[in-house]
Amino acid sequence: MAERLLKFVSIDAQMPNKREVAKRTGDFHEIYAEFITQKANEQASRCSQCGVPFCQTGCPLQNNIPDWLKMTAEGRLEEAYALSSATNSMPEICGRICPQDRLCEGACVIEQSGHGAVTIGAVERYITETAWDQGWITPITPPRELAEHVGIVGAGPAGLAAAEALRNKGYQVTIYDRYDRAGGLLIYGIPSFKLEKVVVSRRIEHLKASGVTFVQNYEVGRNGTLADLRAAHDCVLIAIGVYKARPLPCPGSDGEGVVEALDYLTASNKTGLGDYIPAFESGALNAQGKRVVVIGGGDTAMDCVRTAIRQGAAKVTCLYRRDRANMPGSAREVSNAQDEGVVFEWLAAPKAVHATSKGVTGVLATRMRLGEADSTGRQASEELVGGEFDVPADLVIKALGYDPEPVQTLFDEPALKVSRWGTIRADAITGETSVQNVFAAGDIVRGASLVVWAIKDGREAAEHMHQAMRKQARQLGEAAQYAAQRDVTLKPASF
Repeated sequence: MAERLLKFVSIDAQMPNKREVAKRTGDFHEIYAEFITQKANEQASRCSQCGVPFCQTGCPLQNNIPDWLKMTAEGRLEEAYALSSATNSMPEICGRICPQDRLCEGACVIEQSGHGAVTIGAVERYITETAWDQGWITPITPPRELAEHVGIVGAGPAGLAAAEALRNKGYQVTIYDRYDRAGGLLIYGIPSFKLEKVVVSRRIEHLKASGVTFVQNYEVGRNGTLADLRAAHDCVLIAIGVYKARPLPCPGSDGEGVVEALDYLTASNKTGLGDYIPAFESGALNAQGKRVVVIGGGDTAMDCVRTAIRQGAAKVTCLYRRDRANMPGSAREVSNAQDEGVVFEWLAAPKAVHATSKGVTGVLATRMRLGEADSTGRQASEELVGGEFDVPADLVIKALGYDPEPVQTLFDEPALKVSRWGTIRADAITGETSVQNVFAAGDIVRGASLVVWAIKDGREAAEHMHQAMRKQARQLGEAAQYAAQRDVTLKPASF
């Protein structure tokens, strides 16, 4: 039944039902149930249809949120999906893992007025799951097939988004990826309780059915160079993300029992997919029965603490050097972690990791306070004198963020310019690098960021690659036409 809009005064904001803590911490299934049609329509009807849609400006993809909320409230779901997917290559994924509380929902006008935001992410997920169920999502059939070939390095969100956009235009697309499964961090970095892997693999199969070729276990630097890819394709996109873990600058941080967040999460995800992982089976990357300390305050840290809970850790503690209000991760994820039993030590930083010959025994931490704000407005954390304390630990996980790998060496291409942070220098508008017909998108350009930004970057890079290839095609056509005319003119006259 169609709902009228502007019901935010009479209907409260409501998320889909969340599974009970005792049940959800015993497995890796997603914690939120799906909206039923009535609830989705009802929650969408809370939209105020404001004249200036701040939810849309708060979304990196500029999704036309008010219109597809209106369509959902009116029961026009197929139209809602068509509008949603016009700007987003993976709305079902963004609906699950985007930090809506600090993007679209955080900017929602009725949230600012105190009525509680429209549950945009949950409705977005509902729309797309309905589209899959109803068969509205079909393989891409471009209006015409083009001769140009595009090579994409990296099967993460930026690469996948670019592949979809280019295939829609008719280009022949091949994606090269170092892992045995496509999806990048969507598969190996994000736990299944936030994003079930079938959701990602379904999108991969859709691209395969649309004509995109995937080459797995292909690592640039081992299986080929950038020159090899340029020779094989008319255009190349580098979308490899950033995977080099930032170090923990304190004594004992490289000892046995101290592991990188991505190694830990990858082992857990691969095990969940049915792979045999020796480091997991040996306990090196398994939190079962252990006292776990996670260092960091972003979404990766929240993924680690919540994974450790599900693996049966004896206790899980998160050390973060600032307070809760300054945590870079999603506020919802922090709340979920607290509900599940994670202990947070706010304003606390590690000074040393203690260990014996048998492994890690604990972390020496110190209390911090927030000092003066820097030029960005963020307060620096300062150590309190005499604030040291011990946190017992059998496993320490470093979740301090990621930096780029040395791409010039990796791609064997000194001409590929990088910034002082190691990210690839790409034109701010077109995404083209210092190497002709080579573009870059996603985290390898902007640094570690959100999936939604990677999707945006991939889509925009695809558009500029398209423009570049069409321009080159026109130039080649004009040159061929000129050569043909000149050939006719220069032929000797016959008598």
